[in-house]
Amino acid sequence: MSQTPLALITGGAQGIGYACAEALAAEGARIILADIQDSVQEAAARLGGAGYLCDMGDAAAVGALFDRIEAEHGAVTYLVNNAGIAAPGDFLDYDLATFDRVLDINLRGVFVATQRAGRSMVAHGIKGAVVNMSSINAQVAIPSIPAYCASKGGLMQLTKVAALALAPHGIRVNAVGPGSIDTEMMAGVNANPEAMNMVLSRTPLKRVGTAQEIANVVAFLCSDKASYVTGETIYVDGGRLGLNYTC
Repeated sequence: MSQTPLALITGGAQGIGYACAEALAAEGARIILADIQDSVQEAAARLGGAGYLCDMGDAAAVGALFDRIEAEHGAVTYLVNNAGIAAPGDFLDYDLATFDRVLDINLRGVFVATQRAGRSMVAHGIKGAVVNMSSINAQVAIPSIPAYCASKGGLMQLTKVAALALAPHGIRVNAVGPGSIDTEMMAGVNANPEAMNMVLSRTPLKRVGTAQEIANVVAFLCSDKASYVTGETIYVDGGRLGLNYTC
């Protein structure tokens, strides 16, 4: 079995997930992408890797995904838990099934994948790394995305818990919290000058970030350059969380 690191990126067919895959491939990792979108196989092929369809909100499907990856490629060295959904809606009318679905993917699915990857890393003596895709909404709230904010707040604590639990095995667990990033999720904002001006007014660097800028931090956290970093969330937000304004 090759000693080249094997990286699994969930939600990897496009956007930040695919950028993370590109960054890790550039560092020499073999790439596995998992996504609910059919385009995942084509996206993985562009990086010389393999793509698998998987609903990260389905615990049985996540288990089957890891079984197949290990049978066909070996144990995962790096896990990037990037898959996630927002599902906006009015707080007073928010549907409980929608709330559960968001948490199933954004939080429960991350726990299931991290636990499964951790077991495999321990069994194979791999001192690997897990990076969870959080958000500035782990710290600041938006009333129209209650489930998303709750899931990211929970993910911040899950990252710390997993880091402590896996530290004795030499496995590091961290998170990255993006601010406003130029992806398909921001397409509506990009097309609305008023909405974009509002975003820039609360971003000290006066621009939105790129998927590559998030991916660079993910690659760093997976690398030996971050060998003494675990349990942390690094916010890549153009300074937004540090901004305290009154007008």
